[in-house]
Amino acid sequence: MSGQHMASWAIKFAVASVFTVQFAFGQQTSPSVPQSAEQTKQAQQKEDSQRMLGVLPQFAVTNEKHPPPLMPRQKFRLCYRTAFDPVEFGVVGFEAGISQANDSFSGYGQGASGYGKRYGAAFADQVSSNFFTNFAYPVLLKQDPRYFRMGQGPVKRRIGHALAQEFVGHKDGGDATFNWPTALGALTAGSISNTYYPAEDRGFGLTMTRSGVALLYGSLGGLGSEFWPDISRKLHRHKEKLPAGDQTQKK
Repeated sequence: MSGQHMASWAIKFAVASVFTVQFAFGQQTSPSVPQSAEQTKQAQQKEDSQRMLGVLPQFAVTNEKHPPPLMPRQKFRLCYRTAFDPVEFGVVGFEAGISQANDSFSGYGQGASGYGKRYGAAFADQVSSNFFTNFAYPVLLKQDPRYFRMGQGPVKRRIGHALAQEFVGHKDGGDATFNWPTALGALTAGSISNTYYPAEDRGFGLTMTRSGVALLYGSLGGLGSEFWPDISRKLHRHKEKLPAGDQTQKK
């Protein structure tokens, strides 16, 4: 399967699956939580604009303690925007380059063809992972796919909170529960990858290993989601304190 075909497969898979899940759960309603349309709109706009370093999307992060639950269509929007954000195409390209440099998935070979296959596989991985983690399982299990920032408190406690969020999720109603969408999403996406990875990189053991690594990276990613706003504020304040001449020189 060529890299172009893999990317095409990932897009078609996401679109087809969306219609299937929406048809089955189109009538699902979110729990009744007092909220105004304006509050919901403002919260959504804020989350939609969140980016680490002004580049990397953080659309699945909420700063609210009790945010309004996401409707199925909002979960799909989160999935789509995260998977197909323009930055992601560059990230996937970088991952494919590292993979080729290390000769990972050697069955794909080298050269332009090998790079294309690695790019297609990496793109398919992130689309399927996003689909199951941010949309399909959250809709099926009525759970919120977002990361809930603690935002304040002792640093050690916030670190523990960030690392645990990969396993401690939230129901649409707000109650804490096991993060099934993340665990099942990693396993499902890992299993699907066996359809396009080289033969020597397939199998139950490798699937479980990759799923575990994905969960580990997700936990570490929680640290960025938790502390980046604090870092960003400090950098901004430091810049404001600099004399105008110093700011001009730094530019």
